[in-house]
Amino acid sequence: MKAVWYDTFGAPADVLTMGEMPTPVAAPGEVLVRLSHSGANPSDAKARAGSRPGVTKPAFPRIIPHSDGAGAIEAVGDGVPPARIGQHVWIWNGQWQRAHGTAAHYIALPAEQAVRLPEGVTPQTGATLGIPGLTAAHTVLGGGPVAGRTLLVSGGAGAVGHMAVQLAKWAGATVHATASAQDAAHVRAAGADHVFDYRDPDLAARILDASQGGIDRAIEVEFGTNAALLAEVMKPLSTIAAYGSAKDMTPRLPFGPFLFKALKLDISLIYILPAAARLAAIDALHSALADGALTPAIHATLPLADCARAHDMVLTPGRHGAVLLDCA
Repeated sequence: MKAVWYDTFGAPADVLTMGEMPTPVAAPGEVLVRLSHSGANPSDAKARAGSRPGVTKPAFPRIIPHSDGAGAIEAVGDGVPPARIGQHVWIWNGQWQRAHGTAAHYIALPAEQAVRLPEGVTPQTGATLGIPGLTAAHTVLGGGPVAGRTLLVSGGAGAVGHMAVQLAKWAGATVHATASAQDAAHVRAAGADHVFDYRDPDLAARILDASQGGIDRAIEVEFGTNAALLAEVMKPLSTIAAYGSAKDMTPRLPFGPFLFKALKLDISLIYILPAAARLAAIDALHSALADGALTPAIHATLPLADCARAHDMVLTPGRHGAVLLDCA
């Protein structure tokens, strides 16, 4: 099969190689998926670059990147019903703690990590449902129903934020979101009731005024950068659902305001989401898709050979939606 891999850390053009590898075989409990699309995420690019704290070399001699993807099951291992052969599926955690991800023609992985694609949903959409989709669904809905609540989505134009806006609106929340001025229309079209320029020096006052007293739940992509803002705009006893802090990984926390509002910090790492929470997030995604309430944005679809370009693209500001590779 054709696959893209790396065996050392570095810039994508320097370390990503495309070539032939043996097609994997489905082990007991696994399925073999012929991939149509692979989803590249910022976490994939950062892992390839070697930017994770304390990691000095790749965990495996050769790594095929990417955890997200979509395709069809071609074979099953022992213990997996043969009826699954032919199913169109989307994939989560394809390369999490494994050597072989989805930037290839095939992947073999545990059967539960290949989720049947709902009727009428394209494989391109399926390839966005792993990291971006599950993160959005869990951060929005993982604390319980949000109908009638006021939510703030940080970075509403990003792949996760854009889906979070749609899911929150579908679930009955009043949705506030931040974005750049040029992205405001894109975020508003996703369903946000109020969109604020994240550079506005009066951002906290504008959020408090529009929300009539504060935010019940915040979906936060840059916790360190926005901790002081959140201390101002959150209601007492509210929750910050944080899934990123790339610009400031050692934030200085305004503990006094957090303490006297008894704010709760709910940090999500979607790779290690417990099974029940993951199933709930999958169900929410499928339900929103069935209701026509969720349309994941796709910024670009590139050939598999352009994996290095995809890695550059996912870390470039101004991207609207997912970056996919066409594995076919």
